[in-house]
Amino acid sequence: MIRTFGLPEIQFILEGAKWTILMSLAAFIFGGALGLLVALARTSAIRPLRVAAACYIQIFQGTPLLVQLFAVYFGLPLLGVNVELWLAVVTGLALHASGFLGEIWRGSIEAVPRGQTEAARALGLGYFARIRDVVLPQALRISLPATVGFMVNLVKGTAVAALLGLTEMTRSAQLMSNITFEPLKVYASVGLFYFIICLPLTLCSARLEKRLNAQG
Repeated sequence: MIRTFGLPEIQFILEGAKWTILMSLAAFIFGGALGLLVALARTSAIRPLRVAAACYIQIFQGTPLLVQLFAVYFGLPLLGVNVELWLAVVTGLALHASGFLGEIWRGSIEAVPRGQTEAARALGLGYFARIRDVVLPQALRISLPATVGFMVNLVKGTAVAALLGLTEMTRSAQLMSNITFEPLKVYASVGLFYFIICLPLTLCSARLEKRLNAQG
């Protein structure tokens, strides 16, 4: 039975939007934590760590996100690790995010003037204290625009999960389009919802960047 695109269909898509937001947040949190480790390894004085981190970044920047999700979802069971679809997608997105955020933050760390690090070393600060108190606060200010830009792309990238059958916002739109036969209305609504999700990120980034620059 063909249905008319209306409020119930919009509510179904909004239910998918909830999963889009949750996936994006989880992927950014876990991917950010791993990405920070990658960035620190990439800027380490230990050559094997730098090489390993560089290879890691190239793998995730040089392969499509869909291939990475397939590798996690279908690859882990081959290793005897069975994971639910949602967890597999979040894991794949987090690994993908760590590769990009690691490189973004690597560039930001290296952009901090060397004099800052040398002054901290002269004051007797250890490595972790220098990173925590001197380098990372300045690197955060430098990396903010690129980080938020990647966050926006990560939100949009969750749409790839629809190809694995996860009912996030894009998959919800596909189902509603098949039921209503009104793809223009359905996908126009989805595009609007993605815009509504991403716009606050950009606005918050601009405000936070302005505040950090004022403090600097």
